[in-house]
Amino acid sequence: MTWKTAVVDIPYGGAKGGIGCNPKELSISELERLTRVFTQKIHDLIGIHRDVPAPDMGTNSQTMAWILDEYSKFHGHSPAVVTGKPIDLGGSLGREAATGLGVVFATEALFDEYGKSISDMTFAIQYYSASIAAYEAQTLRGLS
Repeated sequence: MTWKTAVVDIPYGGAKGGIGCNPKELSISELERLTRVFTQKIHDLIGIHRDVPAPDMGTNSQTMAWILDEYSKFHGHSPAVVTGKPIDLGGSLGREAATGLGVVFATEALFDEYGKSISDMTFAIQYYSASIAAYEAQTLRGLS
C-alpha cells in the first residue's frame, strides 16, 4: 500500500499484520472471536491517522465489520478505521471491482505507451484472487 499511495501523492502509508491460521479451517464464530481478540490487541496501533486495516488474504468485508465494531468499543464509532467494510457500514461501492479494473487500466496505459491497442491482444490471467481475476477478465472482454 505504501508504494501504491505514494506514486499518486496520497499521504497514506502501509503495513501488514495478520494471524497465523487457515481461516477456512475455522467456524464463523471462531473466526469472529479471533478477529475481535486480535482487534483488542491492536486497537491502539490502528486508526484513521495511524494504520487503516483493509481486506487481504483470508479476510473479507465481514472481517472488516468485526474490526470496526470491536475498535468502536475502545474509541467510539469510527467507520474510517477500516476499508473494505460492507456498504451498509459505510463501505465503498465498486471496491470489489477496483483492483481488477486498476490492473486493466494500467495494462491499457502501458500498451498505449507503445502505440498498441489492448483490444488487439489475447490475455491469459494468472490470479492470486479469483474476484480480482474475474473483474479483469470481464473488463478485458468488454474492451475487445
